[in-house]
Parts: sequence; structure tokens; C-alpha cells
Amino acid sequence: MIMQIINSIGQALFMAFSMFWEILWPLILGFTLSGIIQAVVSHQSIARALGGDSPKHLGLATLFGIASSSCSYAAVALARSIFQKGASFTAAMVFQLSSTNLVIELGIILIVLMGWQFMVAEYLGGLLMVILLALIFRLTLTRRMVERARAQAEKGMMGKMEGHAAMDMSVSGSSFWNKLFSGKGLTAVSNYFVMDWASVWVDIALGLLISGALAAWVPDSFWQAFFLSNNPTLAKIEGPLMGPLVAMVSFVCSVGNVPLAAVLWRGGISFGGVVSFIFADLIILPILDIYRKYYSWKTMGYILVTMYITMAVAGYVIEFLFAALGIIPQNRNVVAITEGVHWNYTTVLNIIFLVLAALMVIRFLRTGGLSMLKMMNTPAEQMDHHDHEHHSMDGAD
Repeated sequence: MIMQIINSIGQALFMAFSMFWEILWPLILGFTLSGIIQAVVSHQSIARALGGDSPKHLGLATLFGIASSSCSYAAVALARSIFQKGASFTAAMVFQLSSTNLVIELGIILIVLMGWQFMVAEYLGGLLMVILLALIFRLTLTRRMVERARAQAEKGMMGKMEGHAAMDMSVSGSSFWNKLFSGKGLTAVSNYFVMDWASVWVDIALGLLISGALAAWVPDSFWQAFFLSNNPTLAKIEGPLMGPLVAMVSFVCSVGNVPLAAVLWRGGISFGGVVSFIFADLIILPILDIYRKYYSWKTMGYILVTMYITMAVAGYVIEFLFAALGIIPQNRNVVAITEGVHWNYTTVLNIIFLVLAALMVIRFLRTGGLSMLKMMNTPAEQMDHHDHEHHSMDGAD
């Protein structure tokens, strides 16, 4: 009996590690690219550009979100920050939606772990969600609701990762390349790289462990019955409605829910269902509690309902569009779950990118990075931006 338990735990850990090994280099690459973009785009520029809810403002909110951190908690905290600084409520919500569903690292991981179709579905569905959310807000969001949300936001109630969201380490310069390859630019990239890792590693680890346990302990027959796999029509109807609900209670957000999505896909959830599941990292229970603190109970309920609708509708549209094009994957065997470590291109790329990550960490430590880690959950209003930036960039030239 004891040996069976040990073997079962070992199998779950092996599957979790197998998925981690597959997504390691995409994570490093994605966070590096994200760090580069964040290093050249300041938070103040974002807030100034998002003062309305016109197509132009929402387009900029989408672009700034893509260039931001993929950490859901940091995205929600930064959305409140730019809302307080003058961004419209719609633009702030579009920003946080884009910063978790349209970021670079998410697409790379989806390609590696699940296939290009899921990456295309994620990005296309994410853009569709932005449009749907903007339309719903235009039809239902009242001035009184916005005023209530702003009054609550001004109270400055503590959420999570607020210090990380408030850290603006972007650099100035005459051109993109001058900013990037200056000493301050390289330090800013390394700072964002390490801080983003520090903000999401718990979610990634939790997602991998939960995914490994579900893959090892829960038989596919359970998922097939749960997702009505034996009835394709009902499965397509249920999937986009059930996907966000499963995500809500998983407590896993950001890129950490992709391994769990792979397990659900292998188990039989519909294509639209797995896509809507990935979208739902912004309505997990801990983040709903943060909305309550940031914007009030009523606004939290409004955000939950409107986002759930957009996630489900986007899932349906993606399902039927991809079905019409005949590009929904038919193979549900996610090899990365059970493949383990082999000497192949994945191992070679992991070694290369681990060297890059080591160089980033070394620069981060040499430029006073450890003190920054202690401020990741500091309330935003207590952050001294000027002193922090000076400290983080000192000695980088």
C-alpha cells in the first residue's frame, strides 16, 4: 500500500517535471522579450495614453497590455494604478485582459506544449474578448458605476503584487536600440526578467503540480464523462461555459494554467472549452477578492459577469470558426505530459536559455536587485519611484 502511494506520487511529480522541462526555454524566452518591451515603455506613458474608451484608446490599452507582465496579480494591480492616474475604467480592464491573454510568453508555451492552433486561438480569442468587453461596457457601464469604482480605488486597499506593478524601471533614450543596449537598459531588462519570474513562479509551480496530479491520478474516463465527450454536440455547448468555472476554482493564474489546460484537453474538453479555460485567469477566486477590495462588491460582480460572458462567447466563436476551417486538432495525446527528459532540441534550448537566465540573474544581483524583491508586495502609494529607479540603475553604466 505504501509503495503504491509512493509510486503514485512519483508518477505525478514525473509528469509535472516533464511539462516543466518542455516549457522551460519558452518561459525564459518569453520573459526576456517581455522584459525588453517593459524596459522601453514607461507606466506614465501608459496612463497618459488611456484617458478614454475610444477605439484608439482601447487599441493602445491592448498594445500596452501585450507589452506588460503576464502575472495576473501584477496586471490587476497595475490596471488599478493607471485607472487612478486617469485611464478610463474600460481601458484599464482591456489593459489587464491583454496583459494576461495576449502576452508573448503565453503564445510560445502554447505552441510548444499544445500546438500552433491553440496559440492562434488564444491570440484571436483574446482580441475578440477585447472587442466584446468594450461593447458590453459601452452598453451597460454607467457613470455612477465608474464613480463608485474610482472612489473605492482611491481608498488604496491592499491587493497583491502592488509593489511589483508600481516598479517603473523603463529607461529614456533617443531610440529603441540606444535604450536597450545602454547599461541602464540591460539592467532594466534583467530586473523585469527576475521580478516577473518571482511574481509567477508560485502559479507556475502550482499549475504544474496540480496538472501532474490530475494527469496521474484522475482517469481520462472521468474527464470524458465530465465534459460529455461521448456527445460532441453537447460537449461543444458545455465546454465554453464550463471552462471558466473550472478555472475559477483552480486558483491557478497567468501562464501556470497552460499545463492544466493540456490535461483537460487530453481528458476530453472541447476546443472552445479549453480556450475559454485559459482565458479565465482573471476571474479566479483570489483575484475576484482583489476586485472587491479595489473597486467594491458591486463592481466585482459586474467584472465577473461581463468577463465570464466574453470568455464564454469567445470560446464559442473560436470553436465554430476553427471547426469551419477544419483546423481543430484531433490528436489529444499531449506527449509533453509523459515524455520526460531526452537529448533533443528541447534539452539543447533549455541549456542555452538557462545560461541566458543565469546572466540575467547575475546582473540583477549585482545591481541591488535583492532589495527590490522585498518590495514586491509593498502598497503602491508607499513606493518612492524616484529613489527606487535611481537605486536599481546605479552602477549599471
